Formats: sequence, C-alpha cells, structure tokens
Amino acid sequence: MEADLQPWRRETPRPLRVTPKIIDRAAFIRANTAVLSPPLVPELRLHLAHEAVPLWMKTEEELDEIGLPPPFWAFAWAGGQALSRYVTDNPACVRGLTVLDLASGSGMVAIAAARAGAAHVTASDIDAFAVVSMTMNAGLNGVSLSAAGTDLLEHPPGAFSVILVGDLFYEKNIAARALAWLRLAQANGARVLIGDPGRSYLPKDSLEKLAEYNVPVTRDLEDAEIKRTAVWALK
Repeated sequence: MEADLQPWRRETPRPLRVTPKIIDRAAFIRANTAVLSPPLVPELRLHLAHEAVPLWMKTEEELDEIGLPPPFWAFAWAGGQALSRYVTDNPACVRGLTVLDLASGSGMVAIAAARAGAAHVTASDIDAFAVVSMTMNAGLNGVSLSAAGTDLLEHPPGAFSVILVGDLFYEKNIAARALAWLRLAQANGARVLIGDPGRSYLPKDSLEKLAEYNVPVTRDLEDAEIKRTAVWALK
C-alpha cells in the first residue's frame, strides 16, 4: 500500500501452515463486525469493522495462514463512499442498466447501484471473505446482486453497460492492469465511473471529474480523518 494508507503491521511472525482451515466466513463476519452505516451514505447498512489490524490478525488466526490480504471488505473506503453517494444522487447513471462493481469489497457500491434501479448488478472481488460479505450486505439492504469471486482482469470484459470502480488505484501493477482492462470494456460500450481519494496511481490524464466529496474515514486506515474524494468518468 502507498504512503497515504496506514501500514498493516504484525508484531510477531508466525509459521506458515500448509493446509488452511475451512471456516464459516459468514459466522466470522457476524462475530467480528457491526452493522453500521457509512458516513457519506447513511442510507446503506453494512457489516463493518471498527479496527483494521485486529481483524486482519483474527482472520489469519482463524485460517491458520499468514500473508492473507488485508480485510478490505470490512471497511467503507473513501472512494467507494464517494461513488456510492454519486450513484445514489444520480440514479439515471445506472437505472435499467447492467452494472459491474469491480473489486467490490463490502459490496457498498454495488448495493447503491441496485438501490438506484440497475437492472442487474454483478459485484466482483478475489477475496472469498468479500464475496460472502457483499452477499450478506445485499441482504441487509433488501437488494439482490450476483457475486463473482474470480479475477475478472484475467479475462476479456463482459457485456456491462456501466462499470463502477471504488478505490482501486492504490498499487502500481493493479492500477495498470485495471486501466488496460477498463479501456477494453469502454471500447465494448461500457461507461466507466471511478471513485478515488487521490491515490498515487490514479490515471487523472485519462479521466474527467464529475463530483467531489469530503469523506469521513478512520485514521486506522488513512492519513487523515477527512479525505477529499472525487468521482471520475473514464474519457
């Protein structure tokens, strides 16, 4: 993660186990999160964690496995909040359309799109916890979505009318892969909307700013309590 995200640290290394446990992810999520509303999108209810590092360590302990990705699914990131607010306030951008929420995490943006009247919403994330979390969160909000647990960037883009991307441009390689894939999707007719709080690898030269928000976030994740966050359209 780049400098504007707080580092994820572990005090004592633990040995890698060869075979991770199989756990009830839904039960784990219920036990380690609370049902809360994101500050910028109080219309939504999500399973969210109060602290990042303790949850990350609990996840590794439950699975007897180290080196797992941070629990991005358990937090309402600034880019996702801004994009969810934009979709909620501008429902015409998704109403009646097929929508993909790429790297969905908690499913927050996908849920906002479903509530705004999208004809069909797919939420994708490579983290198995995220896939369970987004499904649970959709139920909390009384909407339905299709949850995909594969790395969509490894395959040609599907036939989506709108692709929503919340806070994905935090790492160089991921950003490059995502932009190339989104360009292909755009060439196939998709409109691409991106929520981002100024991450290092956001391709601003390729984007048109649509809106800006001051997004409350936790200092456990970010370098400030308020992140100035924009919603962009891919040119």
